[in-house]
Amino acid sequence: SADAARRLARALISTAKPARVWSPAHEQTLRVHLLALHCPPLTPCFISAIIDPHLLSHGPVAAGLFHWASLQPGFSHSPLSFHSVIKSLSLSRHSRPLLPLLRLAKSQLVPLLPASYHLAISILLNSNKVIEAFDLIDRVDGVPDELYNSVLSGLAANGSLDLARKSFVKMLERRVRFNDLGFGVFVKRMCIDMGLGGVLGFVDEVTRRDCVINGSVMAALIVDGLCRAERIEEAWRALEQLRAREWKPDFIAYRIVSEAFRLVGRVEEAGRILKQKRKFGVAPRAKDYGDFVLVLISERRIQEAKEMGEAIVTGDFPIDDDVLNALLRSVSVVDPDSAVLFCKYMIEKERFPSTTLLSNLSKNLCKNEKVDEMLGILADLSAKGYFSGVERYNMMLSFLCKVGKVREAYDVLKEMKKKQFSPDVCSYNLLMEACCREDLLRPAKKLWDEMFANGCSPNSQTYSILISKFCEIGNVEEARHLYHHMLAREITLDNTIIGSIIKMLCQEHLFDEAIDIFNKLIEQDISLAGSVLSILVISFCNQGNFDAVLSAMHQLPFVFEDSDSHVILLKNLTDAGKLKMAIEHIQWVRCNSPFKLEKICAELIASLSTSPNPDTVLQLLQEMHVQGLISHGTSLTNLIKGDVLSASSHT
Repeated sequence: SADAARRLARALISTAKPARVWSPAHEQTLRVHLLALHCPPLTPCFISAIIDPHLLSHGPVAAGLFHWASLQPGFSHSPLSFHSVIKSLSLSRHSRPLLPLLRLAKSQLVPLLPASYHLAISILLNSNKVIEAFDLIDRVDGVPDELYNSVLSGLAANGSLDLARKSFVKMLERRVRFNDLGFGVFVKRMCIDMGLGGVLGFVDEVTRRDCVINGSVMAALIVDGLCRAERIEEAWRALEQLRAREWKPDFIAYRIVSEAFRLVGRVEEAGRILKQKRKFGVAPRAKDYGDFVLVLISERRIQEAKEMGEAIVTGDFPIDDDVLNALLRSVSVVDPDSAVLFCKYMIEKERFPSTTLLSNLSKNLCKNEKVDEMLGILADLSAKGYFSGVERYNMMLSFLCKVGKVREAYDVLKEMKKKQFSPDVCSYNLLMEACCREDLLRPAKKLWDEMFANGCSPNSQTYSILISKFCEIGNVEEARHLYHHMLAREITLDNTIIGSIIKMLCQEHLFDEAIDIFNKLIEQDISLAGSVLSILVISFCNQGNFDAVLSAMHQLPFVFEDSDSHVILLKNLTDAGKLKMAIEHIQWVRCNSPFKLEKICAELIASLSTSPNPDTVLQLLQEMHVQGLISHGTSLTNLIKGDVLSASSHT
């Protein structure tokens, strides 16, 4: 049974390539294998054995197998088969099927395993569906304390404070042990809504129970929450109240309150608080705060992690490099200004981020139109002597080229050579691409010559940059020369290069040459040829050369599994009023590649709701029905009536 499950899983995965989605071909694969000798009968246990472990990383295929089995006569899923498909969802980024899956289990009266519910709650949390996670956790027993705390922190962080309070009460009733994540995020958010009195009530409830809570970290969160709610007097009182409860505020907590008073001009009180800090405060433990920040980041509580990080960095308190890097990595996506703060702090301390982190930061700053901030960071890095190798210089080149500062990028290239850091192929590619983007072809050609003069060999990306540009401007001779130069050097082709060449040749009506290039590609790399087939079809159709593209399609090897190109061709033929040619092509497909016909029909029907000319597609489908080219299993009632919307919804 285990061997059969493994064989069938491998066959399904192979069938899914390259689209990795469920299709009629999978159903055919299943029928073939299930009819084979030594194959176990179709049972929930067998379905579970196929999915777990073999299809866990192939979520769409696992879900397709699960739902296909549901439709088989006499088959009923078990808790084990449900658990396997939920487990596969937990390893993918697709959470949408989860809730329908849970409803299906409920409607079929399948008692899911506790572990299935725990996975489901985690999936919902990771998808930021915290309210759904709360609804589910409320109906399930035996949930681990960590999940309860994750739900509590999620509700509070999302601003669902009423539900967060209900979750807090439920956790008290079920004797769930609170941790720093759950109680910390919850109590900080409650400062806005309830003030010091209400917050101390929560603190007292937790201290009466056997919970492992870091009092100093919680004290910093509470006073920070009160200060952000503009309750600075309450925050000052909180320092004493928390100290009386053995939750000793440390220097970070005192500084947060002192800074809040200073920012509103109450300098005298700020000074008094700092005196109290020296008298009553304790030194913060870098490891405790670092661990808490990392937990916040792992739970996607980025706002709370950012605020805690800012309190540590602005007060110049100790923080480990791994925590700073994690903050920079996560915060740069949601708050570029804060990311700049962390990055500048690291540079000031000469604790430089990795080039990967700096590259990601530059991308996020560009997206948010904060070019000057990144230029400032690069200047700071340069002043600290950061640029001491080609990889680091390439990071700066990448940013400058991305924002169109070509002149400055040239200066960086000169600086590299002056410091005897020989630019590599990546350096030249970055600058060459920027030149082409700005239509600076002469400098781009000079860079090409300089590469060879300096003994730097171009790679496929170099050729792709120049060939694509020459094709764009219709310079056939230059593009053709580079293409043959590339072949002579036996550099690997890619679909961008081939696609650009084919488009250009078709625009110049050099159809025979385009076909010749494509046919040679079939001999060299049939997979690559398959990836550019649709480009060939579109390019020929755009020029109205239907006879040539039909001839090319009919000469393709049968191993081509591409159906999209056939759909593109058929839609172009019908749009051009060549219905007869379209039908003849469908007849050819039925005779030579019948397994493609069902998928082509399905894709045509699916395109009705998005096609700019649905009437022509509908006309083709109706004619196919009349000619008997659509299987009898396909319902065409709505199509025959011409009801496009009904046909689309049927699909």
